[in-house]
Amino acid sequence: MKKKEIPKDKQALEKKNIGAYLVLFMDRAEVTLLTLGVAGLALILIANVLARTFFQSLYYADEVSEFLVTFITFVGISYATRKARHIRMGAFLDAMPAKLEKVVLIVIFAVSAVVMFELAWHSTKYLLFVKMLDQRTSALILPYYTFLIIVPIGFSLSGLQYIRSIIKNFKEDDVWQSADQKSEYDDEIVGGEVSE
Repeated sequence: MKKKEIPKDKQALEKKNIGAYLVLFMDRAEVTLLTLGVAGLALILIANVLARTFFQSLYYADEVSEFLVTFITFVGISYATRKARHIRMGAFLDAMPAKLEKVVLIVIFAVSAVVMFELAWHSTKYLLFVKMLDQRTSALILPYYTFLIIVPIGFSLSGLQYIRSIIKNFKEDDVWQSADQKSEYDDEIVGGEVSE
């Protein structure tokens, strides 16, 4: 029996769909984790205030809150990078011609990716050092390094998002501020007319 050959166009489409599904999964996972983290932080802080007012303070509230703030911060780094919600020099870039803006953005993304991976490396070394010390949290008596696992993961995912942004700008003619966010002012509506 002879195998059917899949046309190259269809193979490329399937690969693109796998990448699109992966990006969609990452987006939903990050949004879900951020939502649960913020909701959990709000609940634990409100519960602690009520417990302190009427009964006795929750002994573990500070540690759980500290973990959730760290978790939200480092999951949020990747999300902010992917949605182009990081600090950038918008007015400076908007004054440039599109080709120069693209070159400057690629350089910024490359430097940012290197910094993120460098921070991931140093945070991993620190994580292993804390694990070696076998530090424990005071209230929950959990290994302290478990609170820090998200730090190198967040930096690494942010670095990968910057690399995706570089690839997107090389592939596309338009200027992309991230892999998911096109330049904001490409088609601005002024007085009912589209200006470019």
